[in-house]
Amino acid sequence: MGNSYYPALGTPLDQDGNVLADSLSKHVEDQIRRKAEGLFVMGSMGIQPMIKDSEYVKVARIAAEAARGQCPVYAGVMDNSITRVRDRIDGLKGLKLDGVVTTVPFYFQSTQAEIITFYRAIADTSPYPLYLYDLPGVTQSKIQAPTVIELMRHPNIRGIKSADLALVRILSRSLRDVNQDFEVIYSGLDTFDVAYMYGITKTLDGMFSCTSEITEKMYDSLAAGSHELAAKHLDSIVGLRNLFVEVGIFPGFTYAMNLLGFEGDFHPDYCSRLNPQQADKVKSHMQQIQLI
Repeated sequence: MGNSYYPALGTPLDQDGNVLADSLSKHVEDQIRRKAEGLFVMGSMGIQPMIKDSEYVKVARIAAEAARGQCPVYAGVMDNSITRVRDRIDGLKGLKLDGVVTTVPFYFQSTQAEIITFYRAIADTSPYPLYLYDLPGVTQSKIQAPTVIELMRHPNIRGIKSADLALVRILSRSLRDVNQDFEVIYSGLDTFDVAYMYGITKTLDGMFSCTSEITEKMYDSLAAGSHELAAKHLDSIVGLRNLFVEVGIFPGFTYAMNLLGFEGDFHPDYCSRLNPQQADKVKSHMQQIQLI
């Protein structure tokens, strides 16, 4: 099965919110070197809702050009209405992207019927394949299995990203009868190794952006059937994630990326950087798991 992981890339910005092209290009190249199956730019870890309108298309263009066709590149187009998502997609036209990804609207709750209307309308006009992003903790609206199965029938809706293992298992069993080309990508970091044993091999997470060396080893171990070793690598990734939660997810991520040689702020502009004690804690942990 090999490597089937998709990193959700961070977005390096300067203090004025402008994208740092060299840092982002280096970020893309590092993930490709570590055998990433595809790259998701401007997802949650890529702070898409916080990126300035003037930088939005630039971020997608830089990532697509840096990838040079070596792996698929997907861009987040999340917004709160059909027309606003269409505006985002219109801005991306002409870029070498392999798909666009959006949650349901995240300001108001949506019914399942509204979710179907939302995604179908976007897929009808998008020049890029559309991928669903199930993120109920942010959107307040869960995409239910029957809704996804209905949307799977649309020729321009190509996949879903979800951290719901039960949903992912249901959808994986439905592919044969509904749409065998539909991609089910799992984003539940804590149980990636368990999902793999169910045959759910495509996984996506923002932590892969700062743990690419460990992620590569984890997937190599899974492919070799070394599940105990794979679990140890996963524990290293989860341990760093838990430390980020303790010190501040995005400030912790910024500090880790900077230690790895990627310039810029990877956090929203209202976040503070780590204090010296927090920074020492993150650095020590990264040394312990041999990331630096």
